[in-house]
Amino acid sequence: MSIVHIEASRPYDVLIDECTLDEVGELTRRVSGGDAAFVVSDTHVAPLYLDRVMESLLEAGYRTSSFVFEAGEASKTLQTYAACQSAMAEAGLTRSSVVVALGGGVVGDLAGFAAATYMRGCSCIQVPTSLLSCVDSSVGGKTAVDLPEGKNLVGAFFQPDAVLIDTSLLETLPHHFFTDGCAEVLKYGAIADEALFSLLEKPLVARDSRLKEVIRRCVEIKRDIVQEDEFEQGRRKLLNFGHTLGHAIERCSNFEITHGYAVACGMALVARACSIRGLCGESSADRLFAVLRSYGFSCETDFDSSSLYQAALLDKKRKGDSISVVLVRGMGKAFCESLDLEEFRRFVANACG
Repeated sequence: MSIVHIEASRPYDVLIDECTLDEVGELTRRVSGGDAAFVVSDTHVAPLYLDRVMESLLEAGYRTSSFVFEAGEASKTLQTYAACQSAMAEAGLTRSSVVVALGGGVVGDLAGFAAATYMRGCSCIQVPTSLLSCVDSSVGGKTAVDLPEGKNLVGAFFQPDAVLIDTSLLETLPHHFFTDGCAEVLKYGAIADEALFSLLEKPLVARDSRLKEVIRRCVEIKRDIVQEDEFEQGRRKLLNFGHTLGHAIERCSNFEITHGYAVACGMALVARACSIRGLCGESSADRLFAVLRSYGFSCETDFDSSSLYQAALLDKKRKGDSISVVLVRGMGKAFCESLDLEEFRRFVANACG
């Protein structure tokens, strides 16, 4: 059991096994107050946990309602967001109401954005149910939906009132989605903590005794970065290692390749390009490739460099005729560099081999 405090524009705690899912009502009452609670979930998670959460909120004195949408990245759209907002209005929510995001990264992103914008902002509690959302998307305040042109293009920075992580929920996570989250876990080691990366060289599994320690360390790394650069003007960009090309892979696959698998491939492609350009040793790149493959990730892509380059041009880290890319000198040693678009084109060509 542990608590990681995040001193952001809206300070809050990430509670790791400090509360169970059945205590979400008590936690929400304590940190958010309010008159009504609105639970946002998806068709994968709601059948497993929605009734428990609604009962807990009712016991805490909330008037409750919910919105459940079709699971998957394809639902993270303005259309689903608008339907959620309409459901919030129909439920009679006010600025003093609380949105409870119950699910993985897609749910957390969409519910957080709904909370950020409904009546110009109401409270939000994040209850992540996937490894990816535990270590990444539920923490740090990034919320968004996708456009046909690219991922996370419409959104807001909006910190939650609390994050409740109940690691027992990960035991029911399908193997594919647990592994999907491992990509983000490996990312933290690759950018900031070689000791964490070394710990993960033996693949993590759902009932792993190391799991709570790993989740806490990932949250601590993200906390340190977010506290320094909440609105992604500098160091926070390091958290995007593998994401520029990863998002391009997702888009080129029409989101059939899930986020973690795409980011894992993106990290491998970047490491390959860094090795070719002499920024990191071949042994460092090979070490990353070996660990990624041990988890079942691919270090190659079927998409050509031109397709990935074009898909990456809508990345949020692009500014005019340049784009910020996260590069590595070795495990735990990442840095950002701005490349002009022609140089970025050559970089992607190197990445694809």
